[in-house]
Amino acid sequence: MTIYSLYIYDRHCNCIYYQDWHRTKRPRTAVEGGLLPAVSAAVYPKADEPAPDAAAGPDWRHPRNTLNSATGVVVAVNDDAPRSPLPPPRASSPPPAQAPSPSAALTFDEEAKLVYGVVLSLRNLVRKLSGRDEQFVNYTTSTYKLHLYETMSGYKFVMLSDPKADSLRFVLRQIYAGPFLEYVVRNPLVPMDSREQGIDNEFFRLSTDRMIRGLTVFE
Repeated sequence: MTIYSLYIYDRHCNCIYYQDWHRTKRPRTAVEGGLLPAVSAAVYPKADEPAPDAAAGPDWRHPRNTLNSATGVVVAVNDDAPRSPLPPPRASSPPPAQAPSPSAALTFDEEAKLVYGVVLSLRNLVRKLSGRDEQFVNYTTSTYKLHLYETMSGYKFVMLSDPKADSLRFVLRQIYAGPFLEYVVRNPLVPMDSREQGIDNEFFRLSTDRMIRGLTVFE
């Protein structure tokens, strides 16, 4: 069993955050103008930055705005600040050549819209058939299982996992109650419902990554 990817949508149906771990097919870069900036460097078309190496994992070295609610100290940097370049490969030990991982057929902006459309359709179907007290929390196919956690403010946390995994709704709730509230909601430097950019906060991304990798279902 394993976890594939995580999507976060706001109340305006926009994908504001994306992260993946065990995807066999990497998502294709979104088309220009089809995705909010700062959702994920791996899927946002950006000419001034090279795409991150999927095998090396996420790059946590460049800082982002954050607020530590425990101390009340704001740690912020200018978005235009120069970022540390990647170190050049050593001439004495060049990295072995690797075949590029296959990419998904859809661009990421189309993929994100399809995921949200499926969630919205099934949620409305459950409410019509079972009443407003019933909630849609997950569904399973032969290849994956989709988990949903929706907050009172309209944010939707969607996770794709192995079809044999148990319900991970409690994990999505922990992400919301922990890193999301800590580094996004309580951070005055992160615009909320701006419809202009996604969650551009590496502290949130790092904290979420550590939480997911610490789960027993993660392999």
